[in-house]
Formats: sequence, structure tokens, C-alpha cells
Amino acid sequence: MDKAASASHPNKHLLITGANRGIGLALTTLYLKAGWQVDACCRDPESADDLNALTSTFDTLQIHELDVTDHAAIDALSTELASREFDLVINNAGYYGPKGYRFGGTDMDEWRKVLDINTLAPLKIAEAFQGQLLAGKPGVYAALSSKVGSMTDNTSGGGYIYRSSKAALNAVIKSLSIDLAPQGIIAVALHPGWVKTEMGGPNALISSQESAQGLFDVLAALKQEDSGKFLNYDGQVLPW
Repeated sequence: MDKAASASHPNKHLLITGANRGIGLALTTLYLKAGWQVDACCRDPESADDLNALTSTFDTLQIHELDVTDHAAIDALSTELASREFDLVINNAGYYGPKGYRFGGTDMDEWRKVLDINTLAPLKIAEAFQGQLLAGKPGVYAALSSKVGSMTDNTSGGGYIYRSSKAALNAVIKSLSIDLAPQGIIAVALHPGWVKTEMGGPNALISSQESAQGLFDVLAALKQEDSGKFLNYDGQVLPW
């Protein structure tokens, strides 16, 4: 799609974090191709070559530097984008933390870092951009979670750091869905599948593009009664 085509359908607006690679980049590309205006955030825009390349095709893309653990920066970006009317905010930024450790070998400092990125930041972003979501008729707040955060699905143990961060995120989303219901904002947690990314590894089952397309379709079909759900990329409702 060329610039003229993308600019001719500026009827929807997305804010997304972690947009520089993997699922975030794939989602950003999909929404741009669908004619959305996209405010895409990442920690280091100067090194985000693939994301920057999209600006040569889509003039509906704006890129912003954002470290989601910097709450003052989140507030500053919200102030900068105060006039936006977001139909959709996707918190995609995430961090897995150390792999291969066992019970008794948990790195507590890494645990705090993972919780900061995966749990605290999503709530802060929801709070900071609530006004823009309300202006978006109102909009949808979606957070990329993981099935490993499901208590029911946990049959193998381990993974204390990442599991707990995503279980806590799910609790955040459930509470958001209740607290924001009177305002009409939909809040959902999404499992992207086991994706071939730096986090998912080479043995994963689906590509970033397959995951993003599934998430795109799920988000497009959301209704008010879906708020507070934990949804797979294929639309299946997952157990908490």
C-alpha cells in the first residue's frame, strides 16, 4: 500500500508498545496496511531499522521513544499525544527474563525487572492513556499476556518469574475490565501463541505474522461482553 492509499483511510488510531520487532512489528504492519494511523513505541527508535523502514511507505506511522519502565516518560508521551482518539491501545512490550533456572535458583533482581515490564507498565499505560481511549468512541485496551500465566494450564511447574508476571497481568486486566466498564472501554488479555521470536525461540509453532493476523482478527471482532476475557490468538477463551 502506498502513502496515498494509507492516508486515505485515517479513520482508526492505534497506540502500540514494543513495536520494533516480532509480534509488535507484525501488528504495526498489519494495522498500517489496514489504513490505521499508528503511534508505535520502542525503546531505541534509532536502531529500529525495520520499523523505520515502514515510514517510507506509510505516512500514517509515527514512532516514539518509550521505555515502559519509565513512568514519567509514559506520562510525558500521554501529554504529547493528548489530542489523540485511540480506538485501540496494545501493550505488547514484554520481557521473559532468565531461562533454564530451577527451584532454588531464582534471580530476585530479574524477577523485579520482569514484573516491572510485564505487570506494572501495562497498568501505568492504561491509566496514562485512559482519556485518549475514552475519546476513541470509546476504545479497546489489549495486553499481550501468555498462556503460561494460566493457573489451570500450569501442569509442569517452574518458570516462576515469567509465569507470575503474566498471571499478575491477567489479574490487572480483569480488574481494568470491571473498573472501566462504566466508561465503555473494553479490556482484554491476549495469548499470541507460541511464536518464533527471540523470546519464543526457533522451536515455536507459528510465525509473528500468523500470530499478528490472528490477534488482529480477534480484536476486530470484540464486543462489550468480551471485556475481561483471556483470549487465544484464534479467539478461544483461555482459563485463568
